[in-house]
Amino acid sequence: MALFGTSVLLLLGFIHWSTAGYMVRQTDAAIEAEVVGLAERYDRTGLPGLTALISERMAREPNGPVIYLLADRRLHPLLGNLSRWPQGEEPRASWLSFRLEEDRGAAKKGHVARARLFKLEGGLNLLVGRDVHELEKIQQLIVSTLAWGLALTAVLALVGGALLSRGFLRRVESINDTCREIITGDLSRRIPVSGAQDDFDQLAGNLNDMLDRIEALMAGVRQVSDNIAHDLRTPLARLRNLLETLRGQTQEEHNRELLERAVSEADGLLTTFKALLRIGQVESGSRRAGFQEVDPAELLRDVIEFYEPLADEKEQHIETHLLSAPKLRGDRDLLFQAFANLLDNAIKYTPPQGRIWVALSGTRVIVADNGPGIPPEARDKVLQRFYRLEESRSTPGNGLGLALVAAVAQLHNARIRLEDNEPGLRVILNFPETSG
Repeated sequence: MALFGTSVLLLLGFIHWSTAGYMVRQTDAAIEAEVVGLAERYDRTGLPGLTALISERMAREPNGPVIYLLADRRLHPLLGNLSRWPQGEEPRASWLSFRLEEDRGAAKKGHVARARLFKLEGGLNLLVGRDVHELEKIQQLIVSTLAWGLALTAVLALVGGALLSRGFLRRVESINDTCREIITGDLSRRIPVSGAQDDFDQLAGNLNDMLDRIEALMAGVRQVSDNIAHDLRTPLARLRNLLETLRGQTQEEHNRELLERAVSEADGLLTTFKALLRIGQVESGSRRAGFQEVDPAELLRDVIEFYEPLADEKEQHIETHLLSAPKLRGDRDLLFQAFANLLDNAIKYTPPQGRIWVALSGTRVIVADNGPGIPPEARDKVLQRFYRLEESRSTPGNGLGLALVAAVAQLHNARIRLEDNEPGLRVILNFPETSG
């Protein structure tokens, strides 16, 4: 609107300059012609001929727009239709502009006049001009018209710009809404196309094609992962059952110990595949249909009560700060699993007699400890599947705990952040006011 208004202002300024300026130049040309005619008469017939011509023209148009004044060197009027020399106008400049103060009729008193000064021999001053009141009125009318035109242009530009911006922002917001739904895990969403075949439709078409390709690739990867988990879980379960049977039939202590280790390894593999299947299920967004109101304080108390015996075995102290908080809308089982994974990690990596903090403030959940922590460069990587720090590879685990927490957070539109607890690790989950 500003650019359009500036362009119109320049255009209207040019129109004013060309129209009003042309009229002023025409007036000046008429005065110049009048002066030239009087000067020629003065050159041929002298002062008597000049005064006779002036008197004749004033008699012909006593109330006309032309102004004549012949004055001596002291500016005392000798002849003309002005009773005195214009106030404040010294005979130095060639062109004078003044207001008519003498009585030339009530209708003309106060009108603006423009005149040309011509000096005669003997110190005489000849002033020839015109009443430019009509010109001034026309100029004011032009200015008023241009001002209204500019105001109307600004209004139209504002309304047009608002309508265009509204349509533009509506299309952009439609793309943003679709992208937000895709980010939360619904890869089936597509950007709507208006059918206008404009740039937005071309962009939407390209993005939809890209989303189709991404969804196909993700579905393929997820299908392979699920198939592997499903196909291997069954023989692993059978292998575990066979090992259990063999353990019950074996009497030798050495063989029983080996069988115990084999059963433990089979349980670890089954837990890994179960976690993979659960992460895949969470990332697909299918659990969102079962969302309900969940009290985060009550849920955290249940998690802490469940893990307190494990912390007591390591003589660890769990300090809680569970303030009243609004309810979250989500999947209670998945939230319990996410909070449990965070507390389990804190207990696992915090040394004996260490301290663990669990806090709830508003919709923010914090689990912190004074253990070894995670280096800043690895905090994003530990949220990926199977990533483990080198110093943690000797401890039990499969590198899927924080990956499941990240997947649950994404499902509930929460933000997860890992910080330094100086010493230790602080994990912060920021849930929106209304999840899901």
